Amino acid sequence: MLRYVAPQAVTVVLDVAAWGLFHAATGYTAHRLPADRLAADGPLLRARRVEAGGRVYRRVLRVDRWKDALPEAGALFAGGVSKRSIPTRDVAGLELLVRETRRAELAHWWAMACGPLFVLWNPPLPAALLVAYGVLVNAPFIVIQRYNRFRTQLLLERLAARAARA
Repeated sequence: MLRYVAPQAVTVVLDVAAWGLFHAATGYTAHRLPADRLAADGPLLRARRVEAGGRVYRRVLRVDRWKDALPEAGALFAGGVSKRSIPTRDVAGLELLVRETRRAELAHWWAMACGPLFVLWNPPLPAALLVAYGVLVNAPFIVIQRYNRFRTQLLLERLAARAARA
């Protein structure tokens, strides 16, 4: 198979632009998802036994210590919701937070899934490094969204139990 090899500078510019485009496109696509599509955890988002309800993220990865140092772009697009502060602390506000963590997690999974596209125009080593970049950049955000969703869902379960007892 013949393959066009662009000059290195062109390839680097193309790679940077591609990651920017992939992040913007996946973020915007997730932003446009209707609320009913985010009402429940699908196969990708469902909790795994190894996650221990999110405790593994706190105990092993210490996510609670570094999560606030990373940027939050939930309100980047018009009508978006920042997850740094929920509008209300009642059940509706907590359910909104859960939905928005699903939205953000999907955006980061989708962005990470774009990584293998770099093999189309990069030699093997740079392609592997670009895929690794995609994982390293998106994985912390996925961890944060899962950690926050599991904690919030636990709180919602406790509030529902309390309401049922009352």
